Amino acid sequence: MIDSNKIQALAQAVIDTETQAIQALKSRINDDFVQACQYMLKCEGRIVVTGMGKSGHIGSKIAATLASTGSPAFFVHPGEASHGDLGMITSKDVVLALSNSGETDEILTIVPLIKRLNVPLITMTGNPNSTLGKDSTVHLDVSVEKEACPLGLAPTSSTTATLVMGDALAVALLETRGFTANDFALSHPGGRLGRRLLLHVKDIMHSGDECPKVTDAASLSEALMEMTRKKLGMTTIVDSKGKLLGVFTDGDLRRVLDHGEVNIKTLAIKECMTANCKSIGTDKLAAEALHIMDSKSINALPVVDDNNQLIGALNMHDLLSAGVV
Repeated sequence: MIDSNKIQALAQAVIDTETQAIQALKSRINDDFVQACQYMLKCEGRIVVTGMGKSGHIGSKIAATLASTGSPAFFVHPGEASHGDLGMITSKDVVLALSNSGETDEILTIVPLIKRLNVPLITMTGNPNSTLGKDSTVHLDVSVEKEACPLGLAPTSSTTATLVMGDALAVALLETRGFTANDFALSHPGGRLGRRLLLHVKDIMHSGDECPKVTDAASLSEALMEMTRKKLGMTTIVDSKGKLLGVFTDGDLRRVLDHGEVNIKTLAIKECMTANCKSIGTDKLAAEALHIMDSKSINALPVVDDNNQLIGALNMHDLLSAGVV
Protein backbone atom coordinates (compact mmCIF):
# COMPACT_ATOMS: atom_id res chain seq x y z
CA MET A 1 0.00 0.00 0.00
CA ILE A 2 1.25 3.46 -0.87
CA ASP A 3 2.29 5.61 2.08
CA SER A 4 1.11 9.06 0.98
CA ASN A 5 2.93 10.83 3.82
CA LYS A 6 6.22 9.21 2.87
CA ILE A 7 5.79 10.11 -0.79
CA GLN A 8 5.08 13.73 0.08
CA ALA A 9 8.09 13.85 2.41
CA LEU A 10 10.36 12.44 -0.31
CA ALA A 11 9.12 15.00 -2.84
CA GLN A 12 9.60 17.84 -0.37
CA ALA A 13 13.13 16.62 0.38
CA VAL A 14 13.95 16.79 -3.35
CA ILE A 15 12.70 20.36 -3.54
CA ASP A 16 14.68 21.32 -0.43
CA THR A 17 17.88 19.79 -1.81
CA GLU A 18 17.55 21.46 -5.19
CA THR A 19 16.62 24.79 -3.58
CA GLN A 20 19.83 24.66 -1.55
CA ALA A 21 21.80 23.92 -4.72
CA ILE A 22 20.33 26.99 -6.39
CA GLN A 23 20.96 29.21 -3.38
CA ALA A 24 24.63 28.18 -3.41
CA LEU A 25 24.98 29.63 -6.91
CA LYS A 26 24.55 33.21 -5.66
CA SER A 27 28.07 33.39 -4.25
CA ARG A 28 29.45 32.24 -7.61
CA ILE A 29 28.05 35.15 -9.55
CA ASN A 30 31.46 36.81 -9.63
CA ASP A 31 34.05 38.21 -12.03
CA ASP A 32 34.10 34.93 -13.95
CA PHE A 33 30.38 35.28 -14.60
CA VAL A 34 30.86 38.85 -15.78
CA GLN A 35 33.72 37.78 -18.05
CA ALA A 36 31.56 35.03 -19.56
CA CYS A 37 28.89 37.63 -20.30
CA GLN A 38 31.48 39.90 -21.90
CA TYR A 39 32.63 37.17 -24.27
CA MET A 40 29.03 36.44 -25.24
CA LEU A 41 28.19 40.11 -25.74
CA LYS A 42 31.22 40.57 -27.99
CA CYS A 43 30.43 37.42 -29.97
CA GLU A 44 30.08 38.27 -33.68
CA GLY A 45 28.83 34.81 -34.55
CA ARG A 46 26.77 32.38 -32.50
CA ILE A 47 26.95 30.94 -29.01
CA VAL A 48 27.46 27.23 -29.59
CA VAL A 49 26.22 25.15 -26.65
CA THR A 50 27.31 21.54 -26.21
CA GLY A 51 26.80 18.83 -23.63
CA MET A 52 26.38 15.07 -23.35
CA GLY A 53 23.51 13.09 -21.82
CA LYS A 54 21.44 15.03 -19.31
CA SER A 55 23.80 17.98 -19.68
CA GLY A 56 22.95 17.90 -23.37
CA HIS A 57 19.24 18.21 -22.63
CA ILE A 58 19.96 21.17 -20.35
CA GLY A 59 22.25 22.63 -23.01
CA SER A 60 19.50 22.47 -25.62
CA LYS A 61 17.21 24.44 -23.34
CA ILE A 62 19.89 27.03 -22.54
CA ALA A 63 20.64 27.49 -26.25
CA ALA A 64 16.92 27.98 -26.95
CA THR A 65 16.62 30.53 -24.13
CA LEU A 66 19.65 32.46 -25.34
CA ALA A 67 18.38 32.50 -28.91
CA SER A 68 14.93 33.74 -27.90
CA THR A 69 16.31 36.55 -25.74
CA GLY A 70 18.62 38.26 -28.19
CA SER A 71 21.77 36.11 -28.04
CA PRO A 72 21.92 33.96 -31.22
CA ALA A 73 22.73 30.40 -30.16
CA PHE A 74 22.32 26.77 -31.15
CA PHE A 75 23.08 23.37 -29.67
CA VAL A 76 25.66 20.93 -31.07
CA HIS A 77 25.88 17.34 -29.86
CA PRO A 78 29.54 16.71 -28.91
CA GLY A 79 29.48 13.19 -30.33
CA GLU A 80 28.24 14.45 -33.68
CA ALA A 81 30.68 17.37 -33.54
CA SER A 82 33.68 15.05 -33.74
CA HIS A 83 32.14 13.40 -36.81
CA GLY A 84 31.62 16.46 -38.96
CA ASP A 85 29.32 18.83 -37.08
CA LEU A 86 32.32 20.71 -35.67
CA GLY A 87 32.28 22.53 -39.00
CA MET A 88 29.31 24.47 -37.61
CA ILE A 89 31.68 26.32 -35.27
CA THR A 90 33.47 29.33 -36.77
CA SER A 91 36.20 31.61 -35.48
CA LYS A 92 33.56 34.26 -34.67
CA ASP A 93 31.65 32.01 -32.27
CA VAL A 94 31.77 31.35 -28.53
CA VAL A 95 31.44 27.82 -27.18
CA LEU A 96 29.55 27.04 -23.98
CA ALA A 97 30.31 23.48 -22.82
CA LEU A 98 28.40 21.70 -20.03
CA SER A 99 29.73 18.72 -18.07
CA ASN A 100 29.10 17.99 -14.42
CA SER A 101 32.27 15.91 -14.08
CA GLY A 102 34.33 18.07 -16.39
CA GLU A 103 35.74 14.86 -17.84
CA THR A 104 33.21 14.04 -20.57
CA ASP A 105 35.25 12.29 -23.30
CA GLU A 106 33.12 13.51 -26.20
CA ILE A 107 33.67 17.14 -25.17
CA LEU A 108 37.35 16.75 -24.33
CA THR A 109 37.89 15.28 -27.82
CA ILE A 110 36.78 18.50 -29.51
CA VAL A 111 38.46 20.95 -27.10
CA PRO A 112 41.78 21.00 -29.06
CA LEU A 113 39.88 21.84 -32.24
CA ILE A 114 38.03 24.64 -30.44
CA LYS A 115 41.37 25.95 -29.20
CA ARG A 116 42.78 25.81 -32.73
CA LEU A 117 39.98 28.11 -33.87
CA ASN A 118 40.92 30.46 -31.01
CA VAL A 119 37.30 30.43 -29.91
CA PRO A 120 36.49 31.42 -26.30
CA LEU A 121 35.51 28.31 -24.36
CA ILE A 122 33.11 28.95 -21.48
CA THR A 123 32.44 25.89 -19.34
CA MET A 124 29.99 24.95 -16.62
CA THR A 125 31.16 22.03 -14.51
CA GLY A 126 30.88 20.71 -10.99
CA ASN A 127 34.66 20.53 -10.67
CA PRO A 128 36.83 23.61 -11.39
CA ASN A 129 39.93 21.40 -11.22
CA SER A 130 38.68 19.01 -13.88
CA THR A 131 40.32 18.77 -17.30
CA LEU A 132 37.52 20.80 -18.90
CA GLY A 133 37.59 23.34 -16.09
CA LYS A 134 41.33 23.90 -16.52
CA ASP A 135 41.15 24.06 -20.33
CA SER A 136 38.41 26.68 -20.37
CA THR A 137 38.73 30.38 -21.09
CA VAL A 138 36.16 31.03 -18.36
CA HIS A 139 34.83 28.47 -15.90
CA LEU A 140 31.50 28.73 -14.09
CA ASP A 141 31.20 26.57 -10.99
CA VAL A 142 27.85 24.73 -10.85
CA SER A 143 28.89 22.10 -8.30
CA VAL A 144 26.30 20.85 -5.84
CA GLU A 145 26.67 19.37 -2.37
CA LYS A 146 24.56 16.37 -3.32
CA GLU A 147 22.10 15.13 -5.89
CA ALA A 148 18.44 15.03 -4.93
CA CYS A 149 18.41 11.39 -5.98
CA PRO A 150 18.77 9.32 -2.75
CA LEU A 151 21.23 7.06 -4.58
CA GLY A 152 23.34 10.07 -5.51
CA LEU A 153 23.41 8.83 -9.09
CA ALA A 154 20.66 10.43 -11.18
CA PRO A 155 21.52 13.99 -12.28
CA THR A 156 18.99 16.12 -10.41
CA SER A 157 20.43 18.97 -8.34
CA SER A 158 23.37 19.27 -10.73
CA THR A 159 21.20 19.68 -13.84
CA THR A 160 18.95 22.14 -12.01
CA ALA A 161 21.94 24.25 -10.97
CA THR A 162 23.30 24.23 -14.53
CA LEU A 163 19.93 25.25 -15.94
CA VAL A 164 19.60 28.12 -13.46
CA MET A 165 23.11 29.35 -14.24
CA GLY A 166 22.20 29.28 -17.93
CA ASP A 167 19.07 31.32 -17.24
CA ALA A 168 21.17 33.79 -15.24
CA LEU A 169 23.46 34.25 -18.24
CA ALA A 170 20.54 34.69 -20.65
CA VAL A 171 18.76 37.28 -18.52
CA ALA A 172 21.96 39.20 -17.76
CA LEU A 173 22.67 39.36 -21.49
CA LEU A 174 19.07 40.31 -22.27
CA GLU A 175 19.15 43.26 -19.88
CA THR A 176 22.59 44.41 -20.99
CA ARG A 177 21.58 44.33 -24.66
CA GLY A 178 18.46 46.38 -23.92
CA PHE A 179 16.31 43.59 -25.34
CA THR A 180 12.63 44.64 -25.29
CA ALA A 181 9.24 42.94 -25.29
CA ASN A 182 8.87 43.86 -28.96
CA ASP A 183 12.22 42.21 -29.73
CA PHE A 184 11.04 39.13 -27.86
CA ALA A 185 7.80 39.09 -29.83
CA LEU A 186 9.64 38.99 -33.15
CA SER A 187 11.09 35.60 -32.25
CA HIS A 188 7.79 34.32 -30.82
CA PRO A 189 5.20 35.14 -33.51
CA GLY A 190 3.16 31.98 -33.02
CA GLY A 191 0.81 30.81 -30.30
CA ARG A 192 -0.64 32.70 -27.38
CA LEU A 193 2.69 34.24 -26.41
CA GLY A 194 3.02 35.79 -29.86
CA ARG A 195 -0.50 37.14 -29.75
CA ARG A 196 0.06 38.65 -26.34
CA LEU A 197 3.21 40.42 -27.50
CA LEU A 198 2.43 41.36 -31.09
CA LEU A 199 -1.26 42.22 -31.05
CA HIS A 200 -2.09 45.90 -30.70
CA VAL A 201 -5.28 47.56 -29.53
CA LYS A 202 -6.02 48.82 -33.05
CA ASP A 203 -6.03 45.21 -34.29
CA ILE A 204 -9.01 44.17 -32.16
CA MET A 205 -10.92 47.33 -31.22
CA HIS A 206 -14.41 48.21 -32.45
CA SER A 207 -14.40 51.43 -34.45
CA GLY A 208 -16.77 53.45 -36.63
CA ASP A 209 -20.39 52.38 -36.33
CA GLU A 210 -19.36 49.41 -34.17
CA CYS A 211 -18.11 51.70 -31.39
CA PRO A 212 -20.80 52.47 -28.79
CA LYS A 213 -21.12 56.20 -28.16
CA VAL A 214 -23.65 58.86 -27.24
CA THR A 215 -23.26 62.56 -26.63
CA ASP A 216 -23.49 64.15 -23.22
CA ALA A 217 -26.94 65.44 -24.21
CA ALA A 218 -28.32 61.91 -24.38
CA SER A 219 -30.67 60.41 -21.82
CA LEU A 220 -30.03 57.25 -19.86
CA SER A 221 -32.63 55.53 -22.06
CA GLU A 222 -30.71 56.45 -25.22
CA ALA A 223 -27.46 55.24 -23.66
CA LEU A 224 -29.04 51.90 -22.74
CA MET A 225 -30.31 51.47 -26.30
CA GLU A 226 -26.79 52.13 -27.61
CA MET A 227 -25.33 49.58 -25.20
CA THR A 228 -27.88 47.02 -26.37
CA ARG A 229 -27.14 47.64 -30.05
CA LYS A 230 -23.34 47.51 -29.77
CA LYS A 231 -23.17 44.62 -27.27
CA LEU A 232 -19.96 45.66 -25.47
CA GLY A 233 -21.56 46.05 -22.05
CA MET A 234 -20.84 49.77 -22.10
CA THR A 235 -21.16 52.97 -24.06
CA THR A 236 -18.83 55.93 -24.28
CA ILE A 237 -19.99 59.49 -23.76
CA VAL A 238 -18.47 62.22 -25.95
CA ASP A 239 -18.92 65.96 -26.35
CA SER A 240 -20.09 67.66 -29.54
CA LYS A 241 -16.55 67.46 -30.94
CA GLY A 242 -16.12 63.76 -30.28
CA LYS A 243 -13.85 64.03 -27.26
CA LEU A 244 -14.24 61.37 -24.59
CA LEU A 245 -16.01 62.54 -21.44
CA GLY A 246 -16.76 59.25 -19.74
CA VAL A 247 -18.29 55.79 -19.94
CA PHE A 248 -21.47 54.13 -18.77
CA THR A 249 -21.35 50.40 -18.03
CA ASP A 250 -23.56 47.64 -16.70
CA GLY A 251 -22.04 48.34 -13.30
CA ASP A 252 -23.00 52.01 -13.51
CA LEU A 253 -26.58 50.99 -14.33
CA ARG A 254 -26.77 48.81 -11.22
CA ARG A 255 -25.52 51.69 -9.10
CA VAL A 256 -28.17 54.01 -10.56
CA LEU A 257 -30.93 51.51 -9.86
CA ASP A 258 -29.66 51.01 -6.30
CA HIS A 259 -30.57 54.63 -5.58
CA GLY A 260 -34.26 53.91 -6.08
CA GLU A 261 -36.73 54.64 -8.86
CA VAL A 262 -35.40 56.67 -11.77
CA ASN A 263 -36.90 57.94 -14.98
CA ILE A 264 -34.56 56.58 -17.61
CA LYS A 265 -36.06 58.84 -20.27
CA THR A 266 -35.40 62.08 -18.43
CA LEU A 267 -32.22 61.28 -16.49
CA ALA A 268 -29.25 62.69 -18.44
CA ILE A 269 -26.42 60.26 -19.04
CA LYS A 270 -23.86 62.90 -18.03
CA GLU A 271 -25.32 62.82 -14.51
CA CYS A 272 -24.65 59.12 -14.00
CA MET A 273 -21.67 58.33 -16.22
CA THR A 274 -18.19 57.55 -14.90
CA ALA A 275 -16.09 60.60 -15.77
CA ASN A 276 -12.30 60.61 -16.03
CA CYS A 277 -12.47 56.97 -17.04
CA LYS A 278 -9.54 54.81 -18.04
CA SER A 279 -8.71 54.73 -21.75
CA ILE A 280 -5.96 53.45 -24.02
CA GLY A 281 -4.26 54.41 -27.28
CA THR A 282 -4.46 52.48 -30.55
CA ASP A 283 -0.75 51.65 -30.69
CA LYS A 284 -0.62 50.13 -27.22
CA LEU A 285 -0.26 46.37 -26.91
CA ALA A 286 -3.45 44.40 -26.31
CA ALA A 287 -1.64 42.88 -23.32
CA GLU A 288 -1.48 46.36 -21.79
CA ALA A 289 -5.23 46.74 -22.20
CA LEU A 290 -5.63 43.44 -20.36
CA HIS A 291 -3.39 44.70 -17.54
CA ILE A 292 -5.48 47.87 -17.15
CA MET A 293 -8.73 45.91 -17.08
CA ASP A 294 -7.39 43.42 -14.56
CA SER A 295 -5.86 46.03 -12.26
CA LYS A 296 -8.94 48.29 -12.31
CA SER A 297 -11.52 45.47 -12.28
CA ILE A 298 -13.23 46.74 -15.41
CA ASN A 299 -14.38 44.88 -18.51
CA ALA A 300 -14.10 47.47 -21.27
CA LEU A 301 -11.94 50.38 -22.42
CA PRO A 302 -12.47 53.35 -24.74
CA VAL A 303 -9.70 53.89 -27.30
CA VAL A 304 -8.57 57.46 -27.87
CA ASP A 305 -5.91 59.43 -29.75
CA ASP A 306 -3.40 61.86 -28.25
CA ASN A 307 -6.09 64.57 -28.11
CA ASN A 308 -8.54 62.34 -26.22
CA GLN A 309 -10.64 62.01 -29.37
CA LEU A 310 -12.67 58.79 -29.30
CA ILE A 311 -11.49 56.27 -31.90
CA GLY A 312 -12.94 52.98 -30.72
CA ALA A 313 -13.60 50.60 -27.85
CA LEU A 314 -12.84 47.04 -26.78
CA ASN A 315 -13.87 44.71 -24.00
CA MET A 316 -12.62 41.59 -22.24
CA HIS A 317 -14.43 39.34 -24.72
CA ASP A 318 -12.38 40.86 -27.54
CA LEU A 319 -9.18 39.99 -25.67
CA LEU A 320 -10.45 36.46 -25.04
CA SER A 321 -11.39 35.98 -28.70
CA ALA A 322 -7.94 37.20 -29.79
CA GLY A 323 -6.20 34.76 -27.44
CA VAL A 324 -4.60 37.51 -25.36
CA VAL A 325 -6.12 36.20 -22.13
